Amino acid sequence: MKFVILTGMSGAGKSTALKMLEDMGYFCVDNLPIALIEKFAELASMPSSETQKVAVGIDIRSGQRLEGLQDVLEHLREKGKQFQILYMDSTDEVLVKRYKETRRTHPLSGGERVDKGIAEERVRMEFLKKQADYILDTSNMLTRELKAELEKIFVQEQSYKNLFITIVSFGFKYGIPTDSDLVFDVRFLPNPYYVEGLRPKTGNDREIQEFVMKYKEANEFLDKLEDMLRFLIPNYISEGKTQLVISIGCTGGKHRSVTLANELYHRLENEKEFGIKIEHRDIQKDAMRRN
Repeated sequence: MKFVILTGMSGAGKSTALKMLEDMGYFCVDNLPIALIEKFAELASMPSSETQKVAVGIDIRSGQRLEGLQDVLEHLREKGKQFQILYMDSTDEVLVKRYKETRRTHPLSGGERVDKGIAEERVRMEFLKKQADYILDTSNMLTRELKAELEKIFVQEQSYKNLFITIVSFGFKYGIPTDSDLVFDVRFLPNPYYVEGLRPKTGNDREIQEFVMKYKEANEFLDKLEDMLRFLIPNYISEGKTQLVISIGCTGGKHRSVTLANELYHRLENEKEFGIKIEHRDIQKDAMRRN
């Protein structure tokens, strides 16, 4: 039997994840009282049980009783019961934004500001995050990307690491992405913007890709960047980092940065140690401004 404890920060997407697991064939129970978890696990694991996949949602709504969960987990381990903990997380900034958009009140904020409740929740939930088998940071995840990650873990049963990488191309004239962890400036490369016939095209077009990559500096930059990232990523994973945003910028975010971001993505996309996606933040802004 597969027994999953789904937990994490309020607003990080636990309800959505629970519904997705239900669609994947899991029998899901949300906010089960702490005192019933051990008994529920025993019933679900009985040979006569028709339930082979179970997911239980546990979060800060359990209040002070949440402190008793540690004892429950230890009892389950002592009895040889197998379970996995999936911890949903997100940055404070994203959580605050989500609460403002939905106009909901954080369970711990009371009459205080939302960020106060989030800070308190992080303290109370830390013991679960430390024990988590999987940590999904949904700060930059789309719903379909969350579903793909859950399927990878709980359906395809692939080897999974908790780091999710986002490669972002951008234009410096529109500002550096605020959530960047690593920022690289590729404005040292020749700009196809000034070449006849290339200006309206983007780094997703073959002509721009050929123009940018014909320079040895572009290939050398990618080689050195890939080498550095292959050194950094295992160390980030060991440190417990769950999100890495790599931003590559040129002047307008349309030609050079898009080309190099695509090339870097292709070099890393087949790695199994982390999830990865790519975004071209400013690729259409030049056309929008002209219109």
